[in-house]
Amino acid sequence: METKIGKRDGLFLFLCLLLGIVAEESFFRGQIGISYLIFIIAFYSVFYLRYRGYPFSHQRFGYLVLCCIWLLSASYFLNNNMLFYGLNIMVIPGLVIFHLVLVTSPKSFQWSQPIFVSYLFSRLLDALKYNAVIAAYLGKGIKGSVNEDKLLIWKKVLIGVVISVPVLAVVLRLLMTADSKFEQILGGIPNWFRVVDTESFIRIIFILIATAAIFCLLQVLLQKQIKVMKQEASLHHFQKLDPIITITVLVLINIVYILFTLVQFKYFFSGTLQGDLTYAEYARKGFFELLFVTMINLSITIVVVTFGDRGKIGIQRFTQLMLTILILSSGVMLSSAFLRLSLYEDAYGFTFTRVLVHSFMIFLVVIFIYTLVKIWVEKLSLVHFYFIITLIYYTAITVIDLDKIVVKENMNRFEHTGKVDVHYLNSLSPTGVLGLIDLYEKGKNIPELQTILLERQKEANSESLPWQSYNLKREQTADKLKKLQLQ
Repeated sequence: METKIGKRDGLFLFLCLLLGIVAEESFFRGQIGISYLIFIIAFYSVFYLRYRGYPFSHQRFGYLVLCCIWLLSASYFLNNNMLFYGLNIMVIPGLVIFHLVLVTSPKSFQWSQPIFVSYLFSRLLDALKYNAVIAAYLGKGIKGSVNEDKLLIWKKVLIGVVISVPVLAVVLRLLMTADSKFEQILGGIPNWFRVVDTESFIRIIFILIATAAIFCLLQVLLQKQIKVMKQEASLHHFQKLDPIITITVLVLINIVYILFTLVQFKYFFSGTLQGDLTYAEYARKGFFELLFVTMINLSITIVVVTFGDRGKIGIQRFTQLMLTILILSSGVMLSSAFLRLSLYEDAYGFTFTRVLVHSFMIFLVVIFIYTLVKIWVEKLSLVHFYFIITLIYYTAITVIDLDKIVVKENMNRFEHTGKVDVHYLNSLSPTGVLGLIDLYEKGKNIPELQTILLERQKEANSESLPWQSYNLKREQTADKLKKLQLQ
């Protein structure tokens, strides 16, 4: 791979260096807030500047992925949920790389095919190789600008230094033991080098790594890949499932599900508990049924739809019927789990985890509906839809702020039952504290509420965060706490 750095490439390298500095300022100066959005704006500004006039492919889907990236990065500014705070540190870079490879890939390339994963990793491998080529190119340039005799002298000096280090370590240790004054002098040497401390050195290293990564990846994607990857239907490499075996398995499973649904129908939808089950046991059983539905039924359906042998028209229709019964049975159990969890929430209140599980159940309903359509309309793509709906779902629950729903439902429950867990609301993001402030301003005499708000008010008055950590929800909460008149 031959590499020549022109004037335009040199300017682009300088812009990547600035991006590396922005990345260090955004992610290593405190808790991430508005800085993530600022970095994404800067990154894509440089990207589109470099790729002016480039014939992008898959633009409609690319815009969807790009919108999700921007919304997820904006969530660091809008919300303050620690679960998504940690997840998005990994999710957003992954989506950015996926988006860049997607829009620069050949127009005929189908991203929903397994071969696209190989293509993506091949592009990342090319970026790593480009790093090595650039390093060799720079090394060759340095070597060419230095006299060969002087270069040989410096090599010998370096060898001498390496040999001297272990000898000096032993000798210095003995001399320091022999003379305390000498030990004091040598002991003060580290203070001479505090101009560049360890933290600053690490930051510089990060800037250089970020600069090299961004520069090499974007340079590689700008080049057309000469190697043509065959986009063959990978299903031909797998042996088709025998239709008789498939039907036998589906019939047996469906018999069990139908009997289970009929026998337990009253148990599912009566809204009451059977036997000596507690609410906690009731909800956990519903959750495990949800897990069972997700991992078993959906997996079976996908495998049969993807790898099943169509066979004769009669066998094909019967297989589709069995898969339909499997999906509908899964829907019944999913409804049961949903109702059980609702009953549990009525008794014990709403938490972030329970609301998240509720949203996941709704997401599964959409998945099952599409899968049911796919059973009868074969030309539809499961991977295509699953990826898009998962991306939209994840972005939605991140931006919506589920904590706000948790607070709202707990406030409604308090109005009806007089019960509220102030300690749990306090453990949530600043949204939970806003809910506690609303309770206090309404004149609710709730035990320990004032004590909790006093502690929060002290934290708000003493807290000082850098601009990188600016978060709209946190600032709203701090502003309300400072104005709150606590008795």
